[in-house]
Amino acid sequence: MKTELIIRSNSSDIDFALLKDGRLTALNNESNGNKFSVGDVFLAKIGKVLSGLNASFVNVGYEKDGFLHYHDLGAQLLSLNKFIKGISTGKIKDYTLKNFQLEKDIDKNGSIADVLKTGQNLLVQIVKEPISTKGPRMSSELSIAGRYLVLVPFSDRVSVSQKIMDSDEKERLKRLIKSIKPKGFGVIIRTVAENKKVAELDKDLQNSLERWVVMCKKIRNSKTQQTPVKVLSELNRASSILRDIFNDSFTSIVTNDETMYLETKEYLEEIDPDKESIVSLYKSKVPIFEKFGIERQIKTSFGKTVSMSKGAYLVIEHTEALHVIDVNSGNRSNKAMSQADTALEVNLIAATEIARQLQLRDMGGIIVVDFIDMHTAEHRQKLYDHLRNEMAFDRTKHKILPPTKFGLVQITRQRVRPELVIKTKEPNPSGNGESEVEAPIVIITKIEAELEKLINLKGHKKIILNVHPFIAAYLKKGIPSIQHRWFTKHKKWIKILPRDAFQYLNFEFTNNTGELIK
Repeated sequence: MKTELIIRSNSSDIDFALLKDGRLTALNNESNGNKFSVGDVFLAKIGKVLSGLNASFVNVGYEKDGFLHYHDLGAQLLSLNKFIKGISTGKIKDYTLKNFQLEKDIDKNGSIADVLKTGQNLLVQIVKEPISTKGPRMSSELSIAGRYLVLVPFSDRVSVSQKIMDSDEKERLKRLIKSIKPKGFGVIIRTVAENKKVAELDKDLQNSLERWVVMCKKIRNSKTQQTPVKVLSELNRASSILRDIFNDSFTSIVTNDETMYLETKEYLEEIDPDKESIVSLYKSKVPIFEKFGIERQIKTSFGKTVSMSKGAYLVIEHTEALHVIDVNSGNRSNKAMSQADTALEVNLIAATEIARQLQLRDMGGIIVVDFIDMHTAEHRQKLYDHLRNEMAFDRTKHKILPPTKFGLVQITRQRVRPELVIKTKEPNPSGNGESEVEAPIVIITKIEAELEKLINLKGHKKIILNVHPFIAAYLKKGIPSIQHRWFTKHKKWIKILPRDAFQYLNFEFTNNTGELIK
């Protein structure tokens, strides 16, 4: 699989687009005004303690206080508080924890009012960014994520990612980490650590330890009365994306910003020097997202209706409590296939697109998918296995329940950031009562999907496309034009007839006698 990361930077925002074989699978935005990222650590001030909820509010400088539940305090809360107090007063100058005496664990079923007081300073980490009207979700069980390892202070446990299936490799990694990890720190071994040498693991461990020491120095230098203050920042989004998803399938990383280009090369040189050469600086006058076809994919992927191959499509709706996705076959028919086989084929296509949509939009919470009804247990199992395989590449924690007899599949997906919502409708140029219409670029996708159905499923020989003159001119322009590409693909010349009476986004297919065909 060919994987490309395209980075577009301007004065206020940085956009990251991940392409797999040219298809957009992830889109992230980093704004200069964004104060919070998952992984940031703050020396914060405890607000109101809510005994009824066994939680407290935490002031981290956001308009809405963060939320900290008792179960997110971490068993070693007393050790953390003792350590922070020792740093702030200057009594602790060795930040390695090798000589630090741990306190006893707090009661896992205890009350938050027994361990936290309003106005108290506490070290907390962002585990969920502010979403809608809610403030950020916090934890005081800290972790520092590296490329191969996650460092957990005030712990001694070594655990391995469940995605590493080889038991011998698990034991090898555990043995190596136990031999190099410092006292007072636990380690979580990430999936990408599989088959890595001890030198690479140790280098990553030392980088995380350096970040821990830098954080401790910031705590020492900060004045407690000035809390909240950020003491550890997550890596910039480019580095964090590369840290979490970079692998051997990456073939290119392209950015239009020289500073981002240098930062990315420097980070890549650190984690995988052999791949440094895949980073390039984009200098063309054509906008970078236009060049790689990303703008068009955004327009066609973020609307309420999402087109798929062979005429099928999804309808995606959002409510306060959940997301609902409806799978439609597009009234396609194929005499060579039974109704059951057609339903399975459409559902498998939809499952692949749904897995992509969940990652692309970063949809979290409860997702209910209404697949086309399947009446055999074998077909339902095939769909379930296919959906799980497609979702296996999703790094966000999720769970999928098997399809019901009615074709309903329930998915839960962890929500750590607001869902990515991009407006795809545009002002209506026709002025016929509708204030907004779908982006004109979407019509090309619809025309191509309908054309494929007419040729491959319906077997029509002579096809004439009737469209507005502007659309007709767009389809005919360039060498090769879209019309010529259709000829190459379908081995059939599609005549394009400009129609002055048509609105911008209207189109029809007719035969050579002028009869409407569908």
